[in-house]
Amino acid sequence: MTTVKIGPHLVGAGEQPFVVAEMSGNHNGDLGRALAIVDAVAASGAHALKLQTYRPDTITIDVDTPAFRISGGHELWGGQNLYRLYERAHTPYDWHGPIFERARERGLTVFSSPFDPSAVELLEGLDVPAYKIASSELVDLPLIRLVAGTGKPLVISTGMATLAEIDAAVRTARDGGAGGIVLLACTAAYPAPPADSNLRRIPVLADAFGVPVGLSDHTPGIGVPVASVALGACFIEKHVTLDRGDGGVDSDFSLHPDELAALVVESARAHAALGGTAVGPTPAEREGLRFRRSLFVVADVRAGDKVTAANVRSIRPAGGLPPVEIDRVLGRTFTTDVARGTPLSWDLV
Repeated sequence: MTTVKIGPHLVGAGEQPFVVAEMSGNHNGDLGRALAIVDAVAASGAHALKLQTYRPDTITIDVDTPAFRISGGHELWGGQNLYRLYERAHTPYDWHGPIFERARERGLTVFSSPFDPSAVELLEGLDVPAYKIASSELVDLPLIRLVAGTGKPLVISTGMATLAEIDAAVRTARDGGAGGIVLLACTAAYPAPPADSNLRRIPVLADAFGVPVGLSDHTPGIGVPVASVALGACFIEKHVTLDRGDGGVDSDFSLHPDELAALVVESARAHAALGGTAVGPTPAEREGLRFRRSLFVVADVRAGDKVTAANVRSIRPAGGLPPVEIDRVLGRTFTTDVARGTPLSWDLV
């Protein structure tokens, strides 16, 4: 399994999970809030910040027919017109420079999802270290070919996609010259029910395509992404907001900065906990081995006294005969005087 380098970070099996905070439209149309999100992400310990680079007219057109409206039953955006939603949620092109500059000043790796050639041109001018292909754009093979032609790594979200569609996207990226590929398991529902996360597909994708696999997660909280680490996720993407109570197009399934900080810590702990497959005492358990149970003399005895349940018991610490020998020693005779607290050995009986 290969690793992929995104900025200074290695992404792949065996590496600590790469935690990416997605700003999306949670800036609520305010550049000052966008920069505050950058600061909060940096303070959380997350490794990277991701944007989405589009304008309403590069992702859809201004038409208000049923095909261009989100179904009325959608939990967050039901009945909304696509153009109006993207108008509200987009990050203006002229904000990208200040946001990238702030992120880099704060030590964050910063990259974006482009949705058309103008976005790629803008992001190339900002020297992005990688690109993200959103789930809905996985089927836009000309866009993938264009992005791959930059030679940068591609992170491809696989929400809604079949294996055949993922295969076509991966082949297009490879043939186009992508400098590495990371696939993200994803449930493209906003918010996503945890029961639909299907984390067991993570090793399936890794085996099928031979690339690092992570998770783009839209469930509430951090439980699902932390669990994904046990299935091999090496890249975790979550939306972040300053305060869900302030609203915002994605705020309902976004993390607060303190939750993002917890995700960084707990995903690293989950990764460290994977360890190996050896069964047996670990170095950390060496002291504990001293306090396993064994047979001890628990009352002062004289030579010739019988071994009874009153003067020999299985207690902590180790050092005496194994507890299983109790039936073999009961009824025997002590060969010498023995003080209380002495580990029982065969030469004493």
